[in-house]
Formats: sequence, structure tokens, C-alpha cells
Amino acid sequence: MSEKATLSVGDAQYEFPIVEGSEGERAIDIRALRSQTGLITLDPGYGNTGSCESAITFIDGEQGILRYRGIPIEQFAEQPNFVEAAWLLIFGRLPTHDEYRGFAADLTRHADLHEGMKHHFEGFPRSAPPMAILSAMINALSCFHPELFELEDPERFRMAAARLISKIRTIAAYAYRHSRGLPYIYPDPQLRYVPNLLHMMFSHPYRQWDCDEAVCEALNLVLILHADHEQNCSTSTVRMVGSSRANLFASCAAGVCALWGPLHGGANVEVMQMLEQIHTGNLTAEEYVRLAKDRDSQVRLMGFGHRVYKNFDPRAQMLGRVVEGLLTRLGREDPLLDIARRLEEIALEDPYFIDRKLYPNVDFYSGIILRAIGIPTNMFTVFFAIGRLPGWIAHWWEQNQQLDNRIARPRQVYVGEREHAYLTMGQRF
Repeated sequence: MSEKATLSVGDAQYEFPIVEGSEGERAIDIRALRSQTGLITLDPGYGNTGSCESAITFIDGEQGILRYRGIPIEQFAEQPNFVEAAWLLIFGRLPTHDEYRGFAADLTRHADLHEGMKHHFEGFPRSAPPMAILSAMINALSCFHPELFELEDPERFRMAAARLISKIRTIAAYAYRHSRGLPYIYPDPQLRYVPNLLHMMFSHPYRQWDCDEAVCEALNLVLILHADHEQNCSTSTVRMVGSSRANLFASCAAGVCALWGPLHGGANVEVMQMLEQIHTGNLTAEEYVRLAKDRDSQVRLMGFGHRVYKNFDPRAQMLGRVVEGLLTRLGREDPLLDIARRLEEIALEDPYFIDRKLYPNVDFYSGIILRAIGIPTNMFTVFFAIGRLPGWIAHWWEQNQQLDNRIARPRQVYVGEREHAYLTMGQRF
């Protein structure tokens, strides 16, 4: 007999099944809670609520574990290949040689945007936030590919996934070029995924930007480490929008909007602003940490702590190992890295942070890597979106294929006015 949880409400008792995931995670299945008891649960932020069963990504925040389809995230560091990781997340297994070559060829073939889409960029002011452009242009893509609205067929879904993953980098590059009044650079079919993205951003007519292999590997790793992270805000948004049977383009555009927030995809921007503030303000790391610990201070230590991880974020450890090697290869020094290293040392030795389990997260070093490559700060979150897109696509498809998929419709506990009569204008004073 399967284990059950018993809920006591007054004199009545109710039983609910306990489900267990493949890694031993246990949850009380309360799908029948309201129909049986008339009650709902209240869980602001959904920190204790499982919204779905998923086979894509596993996280153990207490142990600092992250796995894509069962593969530890650390195993992607040796030869980082974002395209391979994207296939794994979306289709559930590592690709064969032929599958990988075919998918990579699709990404190359579909990198161009319809020429009509270029006029859409001109409608945005040069000061427009790149994330606003990215969301709008992903939605606009659906207008140019109406044949991909209905994706019940796996092959048609694969075509849509390839187009989105390929074209998002072209949109990102064009948004960057538009903001600087530069001519758009077409994708080069001879280049791999990451070098092509940087080529479209930084090349000039008749002078192609050369992508150092260390840069290519570092950016591949950054994208891989952002590719999925379970039921985070933007992924949950994609699932919620997709639950209404909204198409893949609309759902991913909504994910971009959710990612835009400073508490989510914009967090590495705030880390860089913090490091710049320390550097330009001639503060020491020790002084800044002292201010961050002062309850009366408005100062916050950015890049530490995570909603899920109560241990080291494994992604932060991996990026921390990459950043110094990248700067050395490029022959650069970055005073912000020195500040970041010192902040990390202080926090890892200070009981204030240890007791609160505030360890460096992925945002702590990703911004320094992007800065070293030459990515401007206002494009950081766009690169996060490029990396996260395969995860969004995987979750949209997984949900779409589940037979018991229902439109997302959270409940609420109403705390407003009780019933009262409407007052005419003359009665309101």
C-alpha cells in the first residue's frame, strides 16, 4: 500500500498520496485538496509548491548538485558545446553524430532573419532596452513562420526549436548593432554557433572579428550553465503561458520578459554595478562587507545566496575557475575580478554569511566573463536569455506532451473589502 499523508481539519481527517521522484524527492499530491476539503494552500512565491513533474533538470540545493537529464553539470566543462547541451535538454538524450550534425546544420541554415524583420528594429529608439527588443522580435518571428504555430508533430517541433535557437542570436546581435547605429552583419555559414553570434555583434564590413578559442569555450560554458535551472521564474512563466496552448514563440517571449527582472536574469548586472561602485568609490572589500552587514545600511552584497542553493552554486565554482584563465589568455587584468575574489574570501570566512548559507551564485562571475569578452552590461541579460532558451523550449514541449496538462490557474486568499453597496457620487463625501 502506498504511503499517504493525513490532514486533520477540525474533527475531519483527509488522506492524500505521497509521490516520490527518481532522486528521492517526496511530495504530497494535493490535487484533490479543494474538492475534498474546501480548502486551498497558501504559498507566496511557490517555494514549497511543486507545479509539475519534470524529467529535464535535477537540483539538490543542500548538496550543490545540478544535473541536465541526469548528467552532472561539471561534466560539460571539458569541451563545452552549447548546441549539444541544447539537444540534450530538448530531446532528452545526447545526440548521435548524425543528429548533432543535422541539428548544427539547421542552426546554420536558419540563422538569417526575414528581410522584412529588419525594418522592425528601426521602429525602436536606439536607447531601447535590448530585452524589450528581444521579446518583441521573438513574438514577431511567429508572424513570419505561421506554419510553426501548431507543433503536435515532433519533426515540426524540431524545426521550430532549431529556428528559435538559431535566430535568437541574430536578433540579439541586431539589437546591439541598432543601439550603436552600426550596419547589420549577416550570419556567416562557415562559423559555429558562438563565433557566429560574436561575429554578428563585433565584425565590420570587410573586417571580420576573430573569435579566440578561449573566448569561444568560455562563452559556450556560460550559455550551458544558464541553459536550464528547473522551475525558476522565467521557466515557470513559459510553462504557465504555454498551458493555455499559446504557441512556442509567444511562450518564450513571455519567458524573456520574466527573465528581464533584476531579481532573476538581471542579477549579474547588479553584481557588476556593485563591483564598479566599490572600485570607483575607493572602498575596500572589507569596508563594503561591513556596510552590507549593517542593518541600517542600504548596501547589499550582490551575487551571494540563492533561492534554491544552500551550498555552493556549482555553476559559480565552474565560472570562477574559467575567468582567470580567460583574462590571462586575453592578456588583460580586471580590477573588478580582484575585488570579487576578495569579497568571496571574506564571505566564506565570516560566520555572518556562513550561518545564513550565503555562497557565491552563478551571477557572481558570469558578468566578469562577459565583460572580458566585450559584451556591454546592458546585453548581459540578453545572453542569459540565449542560454536559457533551450530550457524554455524543453519545458514547453514536455508540458505540451503530458496528457494531464491543465491550464495554470492559481487560487488566492481574498483579503479585500467585504460586500457593500455602491455609492453614487453625491454619497461619497
